[in-house]
Amino acid sequence: MVDIDYNARAELFVAKRYAKTASAQYRRFAKASEAVQYCIEELPENALAGSFLEVDERRFEGKAIRALYEAGAYPLSRAKQATTRASAHAAPTQAAVGM
Repeated sequence: MVDIDYNARAELFVAKRYAKTASAQYRRFAKASEAVQYCIEELPENALAGSFLEVDERRFEGKAIRALYEAGAYPLSRAKQATTRASAHAAPTQAAVGM
């Protein structure tokens, strides 16, 4: 379990290959929760690879950012699309395997 202050300021560094402009490579957020939400709900899923979020001098990359979004302590409501996208990567159920 990752311990993070979701109210702390955060900086996002997006991988160059996914940022369309130089200004899109870096963003500041007043709250880490807003940065995590932006990463999961607004960026293309592939953009998490090579991008990182810095909160209180700690870095979170790819799967760690997803884990922050899915954590029980995450204070914002989650978008249905982002939740669906996450479940699409889950292991197939027994019924799906038998088909």
